Amino acid sequence: MEEARQYPALMMRQNLVSMPSPWPLALACAALFAGPAPAAGGTPVAVPSGQEVTFVDTVSTAPGPDGLTLRFRFLAPAIARESGTVDAETAQADMQALCDGFAIPRLPETGPAPEHVVISLSDRAVAFGEPAPEATQYFESYTVIDGRCEWEPF
Repeated sequence: MEEARQYPALMMRQNLVSMPSPWPLALACAALFAGPAPAAGGTPVAVPSGQEVTFVDTVSTAPGPDGLTLRFRFLAPAIARESGTVDAETAQADMQALCDGFAIPRLPETGPAPEHVVISLSDRAVAFGEPAPEATQYFESYTVIDGRCEWEPF
């Protein structure tokens, strides 16, 4: 009995070893029907500058200053400080296009409307809310008015 109290995870693992797992079959079926994987693990998105931009995720769990805020995060390696080919003004125009052409069609049609939409570009993968001083990141905030994104200063 003493061993079980000291090593409960080990004892539990020994009991589960002989059980077959359904995951290999489930993963194989998902891979079969998923189709080709998008580049860099995300969805490529066309922007006016032609730079390579990939959708990373949408964050809806962090409230903004005025309520519900949806954050659409994108990977854009061409904005890198040292090796980038896209300047801040060009990135800003791309972010406006991402808000109007990518974010707006993905806003919820029912439920509360977001007060703000934030578009972010990063030259590398960055965990949401974590500091990454080595990364180049641009953020723009928008209010949705009449189905279009209106830029707002932070």
